[in-house]
Amino acid sequence: MSAKSGPLGKILVNSKGHTLYLFQSDKNNKSTCNGECAKAWPPLKTNGKPTAGGGVNAKLLSTITRSDGSKQVAYNGHPLYTFADDTKAGQTNGQGLDAFGAKWYVLGTDGKQITKAPPSQSGGY
Repeated sequence: MSAKSGPLGKILVNSKGHTLYLFQSDKNNKSTCNGECAKAWPPLKTNGKPTAGGGVNAKLLSTITRSDGSKQVAYNGHPLYTFADDTKAGQTNGQGLDAFGAKWYVLGTDGKQITKAPPSQSGGY
């Protein structure tokens, strides 16, 4: 995992450069996104200890155990996910979406959600 600067600020990305999100429904280091939710928002899983790349605070990195027993990477206590509709590195199509009962936001390198709207993909007013 590493950091990338863009229109939303310094955000977390996975090893392929895909944006990482938090789910507001998740509380107390527990993921509430399973089944269909996890298909649309694949959890960032790991087999070992997650590694912090450039711009990532290693002290905020941890793992949680999902309901299926797999390990999911968490940052500042937030389980991390990618978004199936982010097909290219750097996309933030999931920013601010309300899906599966709560909002999804990109996560800043400070461990806080970024709630500002993504730049318009449509190219104007």
